Amino acid sequence: MNYQHPPQFPLTLEAGAPFVSFGVAIRTVADFRDAASSLALENAHVINLCANRYAFLAGFAAALSGRKTTLLPPSGAAAIVAETAAAYGACSIIDDRTPGSQPAASSSAALVAPSEDFVALIGHTSGSTGGPTAHRKSWSSLRATAALNAAAIRRVLPPGAGQPWIVATVPSQHMYGMELAALLPLLCGFSIHAGQPLFPADVAQALSAVPAPRVLVSTPVHLRSLVESGVSLPAVAVVVSATAPLSPELARDVEDRFGTTLLEMFGSTETCVIATRRSARERAWRPYPGITLEPAASGTLVSAPWLAGPTLLQDVLEVGAEGRFTVIGRNSDLIEVAGKRASLAELTRRLSSLPGVRDAYVLQADAPDAIGVRRVAALVVAPGLTSGAVLELLRPLVDAAFLPRPLVMVETLPRNQVGKIPRGEALKMLRVPAR
Repeated sequence: MNYQHPPQFPLTLEAGAPFVSFGVAIRTVADFRDAASSLALENAHVINLCANRYAFLAGFAAALSGRKTTLLPPSGAAAIVAETAAAYGACSIIDDRTPGSQPAASSSAALVAPSEDFVALIGHTSGSTGGPTAHRKSWSSLRATAALNAAAIRRVLPPGAGQPWIVATVPSQHMYGMELAALLPLLCGFSIHAGQPLFPADVAQALSAVPAPRVLVSTPVHLRSLVESGVSLPAVAVVVSATAPLSPELARDVEDRFGTTLLEMFGSTETCVIATRRSARERAWRPYPGITLEPAASGTLVSAPWLAGPTLLQDVLEVGAEGRFTVIGRNSDLIEVAGKRASLAELTRRLSSLPGVRDAYVLQADAPDAIGVRRVAALVVAPGLTSGAVLELLRPLVDAAFLPRPLVMVETLPRNQVGKIPRGEALKMLRVPAR
């Protein structure tokens, strides 16, 4: 996809095409271009805090057109935003009130794409496995990954499906949200609902507000809530899931409950999405064309023509025939206690599967105990159960060396908007006395 002339955003859609739905109101591509081209951004970096998709996309497109780099902080908390702004110098900080949700007066300013090597955004990891780190994304790499994501979704859409409409439960500020809920509308001919529904009834309402074919972009936490709620949804052509491993049981429940196709995506802030799988049917991941994987001491090196160079993915992968792979675990996820190895993710899965357990998270605490061993600890949401009862249920399923101590019963886990648990927040909760 090489451009001879800088194109206007969004690409592939005509000016009069519907672009964003607010439920009752629809904004066209022409409306959007007017809103984005009228937004003036003074500084070289932009922190875009807009929750409304229309406002976020207008701010992002204006930044691209003005050769301003968008920063995605690891959190929208005021202190984190201030730290991010201080780290990059002068920043334009915009929110929903800046671009606004209404089309601006017509502007004659062109809204054009930046050069291929322009650093379009800098994403920051969430800090779920440690401190956040920054990752620069060129415009050409974002275009490449958007095209691959769009193709993956279109392959599982019904034959002859028209212009897809996205409803997303994830924020645009997360790399997954940026890839699916920002780049697909801007670059690949998708339209989008302006909201970020979280509760099942809100998701159902948002889906009902857009025409078919509908694509729901979500996470395992939100999908489990949808299934358990009993809510009825309009026809959803494709459900996309990412940010955490999705169990095959939940994948099948989603497909059966809503009569849909579930497509799980695998990636990271470092690499963007690199593979997909039909989780209800297959365990191995299918890498995108052009992706090569090479084992490394601390994870896996990912190479692709659109990446600047080999990029370290902090996951240990087992690569099989035709490049398909399974995930053994993150390098920070694999632990050793008393000469035995285990995966924190697998321990979490087993704990979460116990009867009466609604949510769980297993980790290794920072501080070693008196004999120098970093013990496995856990946070568990299981109304009506005690920590002792949960441990007895878990005991037959794991080696004694990996039984969590402490195992702290809590009312809810400190999950962020994409369902991840910041390590620092989990460590704070471990200080709560166990029941």
